Amino acid sequence: MASTPGLKALETLGVQVTLHPYDYDPNADAVGLAAAAALGLDPGRTLKCLMVEVDGKPACCVIPSDRQLSMKKVAAAFGAKSAAMMPPAKAERQTGYKVGGISPFGQKKRVPTAIEASACGFDRIWINAGARGLLLGIAPADALRASGATAQPLIA
Repeated sequence: MASTPGLKALETLGVQVTLHPYDYDPNADAVGLAAAAALGLDPGRTLKCLMVEVDGKPACCVIPSDRQLSMKKVAAAFGAKSAAMMPPAKAERQTGYKVGGISPFGQKKRVPTAIEASACGFDRIWINAGARGLLLGIAPADALRASGATAQPLIA
């Protein structure tokens, strides 16, 4: 099984995860939805990791794959005046991961992170493990602790 910086970081913290490989479709309109469909998972519990800039500084938002970010809520979550999506090439440089495989765990440089509050009520959620075509199953409390995230309302 592929090892990623995210999986190594979780292992170091002693966090238990399950790995769920799937056939990554680079042409999918929505990678998170395609992953959920490929694995037969609830899209509301299959989370996508989006890199944003809040007041010009990098941050990470983890939200259900079937939802969209509210930039107003993102700015509020990080105590900022403005928020915008980070350009894909910059997100790859920032995280050390390829778009479609960005994980909130084991990024090159830790950034403020928020996980959509409504997703934290489940017993298990699925998040990218740091490689295209590989999700990990994790308890929300472990995801929050391991990523240093806070649970925030982020979706439109």
